[in-house]
Amino acid sequence: MKSILILMTCLMILPFTASSQIVENVDEITPFYEELAAIRKGNKWAFINTTGKVVIDYRGDLVLSEIEKEKTYPIFNNERCLITKKVDGISYYGYIDKSGEIVIKPKYLNATNFENGYAIVLKVSKEELGKNDLLGKNMVSYSYDEVVINTSGNDITFLIGPTHLVYKKERLRKPPVIQSYFLSSNLVASKSKNDTHWKIFALDSSK
Repeated sequence: MKSILILMTCLMILPFTASSQIVENVDEITPFYEELAAIRKGNKWAFINTTGKVVIDYRGDLVLSEIEKEKTYPIFNNERCLITKKVDGISYYGYIDKSGEIVIKPKYLNATNFENGYAIVLKVSKEELGKNDLLGKNMVSYSYDEVVINTSGNDITFLIGPTHLVYKKERLRKPPVIQSYFLSSNLVASKSKNDTHWKIFALDSSK
């Protein structure tokens, strides 16, 4: 009788013991940001919530941000996380929401994390210059502008540009550097490469 009671007790405890481990074989765990923490297996990252449940599965397109000294990992700010997609050897940046859905398509040459509802991005423009009859090709010119967007991906404030762009993967192995930065929740400081003075822009929150 005593052995039966012990066996029954073990069977009752076993399911609880087995279910207490919800994530395994993780190589790295980061602090929580907006109630989500990034976890890494190999070179892929996922996100767990505060109960330890994986809410965004492992994927290889999350952008690593330098949050601490010599530590980089993906984070959510304003319910947005940076992603990247490579097309013809060129990296483009966009954003996902907390469900893992793409809410701003990867179309920028560089982008920052959101702060106070805004992010700074490099937006590509293409201009048709006409046809070169000798080569039998349409001639085009590429450039990019530095722009502030909101969490819906709408343009809020133009900052710098246009900057001429050689649109080849050999010249875009690294994304162009963003020259502007947020001074406060509604102010941005900008200075182009050719400028000697800074400009300060106020963000229009009504857009």
